[in-house]
Parts: sequence; C-alpha cells; structure tokens
Amino acid sequence: MVLRGIEQKIEALFEGVFGRAFRTNVQPVELARKLAKEMDDHKTVSVSRIYVPNEYTIYLSTADREQFDSYETSLLSELEEYLVEHAKRESYALLTAPLVKLETDDDLAVGEFGISTRVMQPRRARHGPEEPPDERLVPGATVVYKPGGVDDEPVAEAPPRDEGSRVAVLVWRGQRQRVERDIAVIGRGRDCDIVVDDANVSRRHAELRREGPAFWLVDLDSTNGVEVNGRRLRRAKLEDGDTFVVGETEIAFSTEAE
Repeated sequence: MVLRGIEQKIEALFEGVFGRAFRTNVQPVELARKLAKEMDDHKTVSVSRIYVPNEYTIYLSTADREQFDSYETSLLSELEEYLVEHAKRESYALLTAPLVKLETDDDLAVGEFGISTRVMQPRRARHGPEEPPDERLVPGATVVYKPGGVDDEPVAEAPPRDEGSRVAVLVWRGQRQRVERDIAVIGRGRDCDIVVDDANVSRRHAELRREGPAFWLVDLDSTNGVEVNGRRLRRAKLEDGDTFVVGETEIAFSTEAE
C-alpha cells in the first residue's frame, strides 16, 4: 500500500507539473506507464528471482523531444524513480539502478513514441551461485505507441512479414551472409550471429532487425559506434545498396527473396 501511494504521487506529479506542458504532444505520464509495461513484458524468470531490464531508451519525434529541452534531466530522473518503485512493488530484480535515455527518431510522428529495453551487466559483476542474465538486448523489436489507441495496447512498428518477404544479405571482405533471423547480433564475439573479425569491433557491436518489410541497424552502445552511408547513427533504416561501418570494416547491405 505504501509503494502504491508513492507511485500514485509520482503519477500525480507527471499529470500536474509536467503534463501541463504536453497538452498536444507526448504526455510524460504516458511514458511512465508504458515504461512500467515494458518492464513487465520483458521479465526473465531465473531460479529464485525475476530479472527485468535496467536500461530503457525512449524514441521521440523531433517536435516532442524539443518539449523536454528545459527539464529533460529532471524528467528522466523522475522516470527512473518511477521504475524503481514499480520494480519494488512487483518484487523484480534489477542488476543496476534503472537508466532511462531519450533519442530522437524522425520516422515518428508527433504524439508517437517508441521504447526499447535492455539488460546490462554491471561493469564489475561478481557471479554468485545464481547467474544473472548475460549482457544482452531483451529479445523483441522496439515497440511504438501511437496516440489515441487503447491503453496498454502497443502498436507494432511494422506489420508481420508476408509470403513475399525478403531477407538481408551482408557482404564484407569477401564474405557473404544471408540473415534469415528477425534479430541478428553483429560483433566480434564468436556467439554473435554475424561474426566480424576486426579488433575495433565490439564483442556485441550492433543489431540487425527485420521489422515487417523494413530492416533496421541499431548500435548496441559499441565502443566505436556505427556509421551508415558515412553518417554516425545509433539507429538507422537500411535500404538496398546502403553500406555501414563497424570498427574498420565496411559492410554492404542488400535484400533478396526469402
């Protein structure tokens, strides 16, 4: 009951102080509730604990992002506190305190926002008798929420694949690989779906995602980042003929019939 009271107090703060600035744009209280929903939807049951993501990235349109300019840091702190209280109430386990980040996505319209989740190991994690989840992105594509829809009903970023869907083809340094998975990790680690033998590539560098007919490249907080067609980006939609660079390796992207 105490935690529920705290949560209601935080929600009231969003609806009162922050909400007044967002009558026609994304409402901060919407962000808080959907973040909690994403936490619920991406829990991992271990031996005696239920682990949930500890890193959340919110994607906003340029116009919505600009509304936060004067108090973005304060809003992110409030959202992180909201997630802490939600995790306590549901008895979830967090590897670290929740981290909430904002990114701009020009593919989103005003009032729409996307949320991606991630489980990150602490920098110096000690492995006890029960192993926590390995450092990874929680499976699943970014979920996009559109205004005016039924609460708690996310709208997928792209429709399901049809019979005429295509698969990605990556070519680099004389190698050619068809990518038939919806989510494929690119990196130096031997457990990656696409292994790039380059010392400047992170162990888990980027992720190639197929979302309906579209393909997206997402940087997994790599050391050296990702460049797409010569531009440093964290998230980019790929088209046939595009090239991207991880480490010092240039990779050509194309598609072909599945």
